[in-house]
Amino acid sequence: MTSTRSRSGGDTTYPALSARRVARDLAREAATDPTGRPPARRRAAGRPGRIGWVLVAPALFFYAAFVLWPLIQGVQYSFYEWNGIGPSTWVGLSNYLTVFTDPDLLGAIRNAFVLIAFFTVIPVTAGLVLATLIRSVRAGFLSSASQTILFLPQIIPLAAAGIAWSWMYAQTGAVNQILGRIGLGGLARPWLGDYQTALPAVGLIGSWTLTGLCTVLLLTGIGKIDVSLYEAARLDGAGWWREFFTITIPGLRQELAVLVTITIIAALSSFDIIYTTTLGGPGRATLVPGISIYRIGFTQSEVGLASAFGIVLMILVLAVVLPIQRLSKVRDK
Repeated sequence: MTSTRSRSGGDTTYPALSARRVARDLAREAATDPTGRPPARRRAAGRPGRIGWVLVAPALFFYAAFVLWPLIQGVQYSFYEWNGIGPSTWVGLSNYLTVFTDPDLLGAIRNAFVLIAFFTVIPVTAGLVLATLIRSVRAGFLSSASQTILFLPQIIPLAAAGIAWSWMYAQTGAVNQILGRIGLGGLARPWLGDYQTALPAVGLIGSWTLTGLCTVLLLTGIGKIDVSLYEAARLDGAGWWREFFTITIPGLRQELAVLVTITIIAALSSFDIIYTTTLGGPGRATLVPGISIYRIGFTQSEVGLASAFGIVLMILVLAVVLPIQRLSKVRDK
């Protein structure tokens, strides 16, 4: 035993054997812990992971209940012939064979791919041009007002937009009246009732609703491009078109990939606009997979065939979208 006197006058005794034992225990714990962190710190390091799972658990529950489970049920129903009420009959791949051999269902898929030109090509192209023009205006009231006006169609529900445009496309609607006043009255027609113009007319509604979204997102992307690149291009004598193709478009690769993905999904899964304007008519001129699935499942009570068509539509969307996402990531690398 050794004894030392403190400054306050009291005696403090330190057993040498106990001190060596404590030092040995600490060394043993440090040797057994591969991270070299004290036990308290190790426990604290594991808490964020557990807290994260607790916070994510409600979202995972609802996602599994309302997305994953219905998807699994849809795959199961697609192998049966079932009217949704009575007993079901196993038919294997017969429903999928019907999807790929029925001319009406194949026509619906073809119409959906035609709509990609109106839902994707036109809005993205127009959004690129408009975003570049608005950027040239710089900050100010005109720039803010133009962005607000262009984005308004995105706020309007698609069902309401379809109803409003169906009135304008009518024989006595605004579209034909405008054509008459500018001397093109010979082109007037019931646009949604004509077999030749019904699908393009519906597609233009989609172009109108998506152009504002594309413009605003692309304008935000242009704001991230280094201004010095444009200044250097101007010093080299580059014009507007040269800046557009050599600086703007390459700088917006990620934004373009996102917009193309969103708009293609909107085209292939379109339902609201078609349902409120034409219901797939006249005849089957504007029939798309969404309307076909609705008719087959709820009107014809063929739940198995409707489920198979839904699974095929999901695979088509993934087959178109995933290569676009992969291509954009490869180019960034």
